[in-house]
Amino acid sequence: MKDKLKELLEQLKSAEKVYIQPHNIPDPDSIASSLGIKFLLEKYGIESKIIHVQTIEKANSKKMVELFNIKMTVKNEMKYNKNDFVILVDTQLGNSNVTNLIKQNVMVIDHHEIVNDTDTYLFKDIRSDIGACSSIVAEYFYSNDISLTVNVATALLYGIMMDTDNLSRRVNDLDIEMFYFLYNQADISMIKSLKLNQIVKSDLIAYAKALNSVEIYGYLGFVHIEDCNDSLLGTISDMVNTIEGVSVVVAYAKRQDGVKFSIRSGSTKIKANKLMRFIMAHRGVGGGHDEMAGGFMPIDNMDFLNNKRLDTFIRHRAINYVEKEDSDL
Repeated sequence: MKDKLKELLEQLKSAEKVYIQPHNIPDPDSIASSLGIKFLLEKYGIESKIIHVQTIEKANSKKMVELFNIKMTVKNEMKYNKNDFVILVDTQLGNSNVTNLIKQNVMVIDHHEIVNDTDTYLFKDIRSDIGACSSIVAEYFYSNDISLTVNVATALLYGIMMDTDNLSRRVNDLDIEMFYFLYNQADISMIKSLKLNQIVKSDLIAYAKALNSVEIYGYLGFVHIEDCNDSLLGTISDMVNTIEGVSVVVAYAKRQDGVKFSIRSGSTKIKANKLMRFIMAHRGVGGGHDEMAGGFMPIDNMDFLNNKRLDTFIRHRAINYVEKEDSDL
């Protein structure tokens, strides 16, 4: 991607400050991609800061920041001027998982489906067929023959491993090529350390509650989780998807401000992103990939305020969609 890197650098020529912003609660792929972009820009004499909104929740994400000594700053709002630039990484404007901190000079590097009109971006590299954003960032190094440090190579490799579930989910040829490009430059002992730090003890209680709430209708599984953060919601969704006979999972957590969703699909018939949007019924924001998707429905758009009605609504919408898709085939 020589031309893409050249275009990115050209756009940043007039920048006074450059911010790299992953989604609000960064996961390993977004952290690795942000680190890769920061290191890449430094190669060309461009200083940047990694910023994000909310906290880092996953145990392995926290371990990454510690292990690779990544400087990340939490910002809930910003004062900016016309020459400040932000590079959104692993997300796009309009996603429920990102806060728009800078209103102009926005650039994006992402591997999710296109959310909004991309003409608003000064620079865009959105490739929804790629399994991990880390693969896109790694290709910048690979195509331009730019050397990486062990830490950057290891972080990007781990990002690919996590978002593709060790090359078993949503894998593109580029993911495979970048995996082996990075593997020989990475410290595998650091990967092992990260894999040993993927959950914390308190997560076990949430797992137990989640398993007790699982309901299965054919190959469709539902799990309603209370007091669950975004990262854990996705992890539990993955776990329920391993239950025998379950190929589609709808996991959701009710909060004071609305309902957060995480959907997984191992079915060739049911696309997670389409199912997510159908459940929303124009009440919130949702999207993602064919195999995994997420969304958020704000409380202001909900006319069912108790859990029983919420469960009924979600199950009705999901089962309706699945039955429709099955009958169309």
